[in-house]
Amino acid sequence: QVQLVESGGGLVQPGGSLRLSCAASGIIFSAYAMGWYRQAPGKQRELVATFTNGGRTTYADSAKGRFTISRDNAKNTMYLQMNSLKPEDTAVYYCEASSQFYDYWGQGTQVTVSS
Repeated sequence: QVQLVESGGGLVQPGGSLRLSCAASGIIFSAYAMGWYRQAPGKQRELVATFTNGGRTTYADSAKGRFTISRDNAKNTMYLQMNSLKPEDTAVYYCEASSQFYDYWGQGTQVTVSS
């Protein structure tokens, strides 16, 4: 059974930092491209950052310079370090594992940026 479990969300003040984690089980983690997405209330889910199994990273313009995606294949875990957080970063953050044939999602973790 495949599971992706996000953690690390919470309430943070503007300008603060959070580190999200996505722990995967039931898949050959190193074979999957991994990604972080987010969905704010009333908006569509959007890409935040991706990390391919080949080691390439991509970021949404809103995340560039503030967020860093990383992965530890030995721990089957992906991370998203978020710095200089803004109120508009408030959303549920989801992790995704994708391959040529399969696509899995976690249940999400809430990030709220507010003073």
